[in-house]
Amino acid sequence: MRKKLAGNIIGFAVSILILALCGLLGGLTGVFEDISDISGVFHFNAVKIFKSILVFAFMYGLSSLFKIILGLIPAKKGRTKTMITVVASLGSYIFVLIAFCWVLTIIGVNVSTIFAGVGIFALIIGFGAESLVADLVTGMFILFENQFNVGDIIEVDGYRGSVDSIGIRTTCIRDAGDNLKIINNSSLKNILNRSEKGSVAIALVGVSYSTDLRKIDKMIDGMLEKIKNDNSDVFIGEVKYLGVEELADSSVVLKFKADVEEKNIFSGRRLLNKEIKCAFDDAGIEIAFPQIDVHMRKD
Repeated sequence: MRKKLAGNIIGFAVSILILALCGLLGGLTGVFEDISDISGVFHFNAVKIFKSILVFAFMYGLSSLFKIILGLIPAKKGRTKTMITVVASLGSYIFVLIAFCWVLTIIGVNVSTIFAGVGIFALIIGFGAESLVADLVTGMFILFENQFNVGDIIEVDGYRGSVDSIGIRTTCIRDAGDNLKIINNSSLKNILNRSEKGSVAIALVGVSYSTDLRKIDKMIDGMLEKIKNDNSDVFIGEVKYLGVEELADSSVVLKFKADVEEKNIFSGRRLLNKEIKCAFDDAGIEIAFPQIDVHMRKD
């Protein structure tokens, strides 16, 4: 938390410095006066190159400041985080578009004539951005239909992870190995939102055939209640004994389940296995292991 706050403060200071420097140099060179002049003949020289670089630097500083301000907004709910990431993504595209049009004006291109003559949709198609339009439209549907939010655990084409950010064009998903997968919004199909409801951790424990199951039935309620109370931060519901799952080759397999949040489904299963093993050890119940009976024939 402190590192994030320190990073925001440093980024804020750098953005202010960039804006101040660009504002000073822009005032001296008259770059801000050119934004209203959208006519004229195209000219390309060292001064216009310098002004163009200055504009991009200025807009970069403004975009960075905008993102930092958004990052300071307290966001505890996934919906709030989603709106912040979408606004940040949209703001980035807007700042780039403004900078692009501004630079075109500086070098003498009549921007208003371009948009009036071709139209925004013809311009998009001319740039070969049909997939971009699909990404934008899908992103808006995801946002307004509230299909998932930042922080939700989803599964897309077998890839499971937590939603790191939702942008206008792409969505970032981070898996358990901290790998970040960036998916175009138009490619988000057949989504399984695993955060909509709680999940279940299942434990299958094999005991030896010599174990008296009636002894387990008598002690099981108290044992599971203790496991639940000792791990209430992971097990959000009851820990239940479901009975004999299978009569395997070398063991009688017992089945247990515990309600957990989706983010704890794997760690909850490991914890449940551990707690049951320890409880069985304390009760003198033998956990089964593969055994082979060898019969010797006398000639």
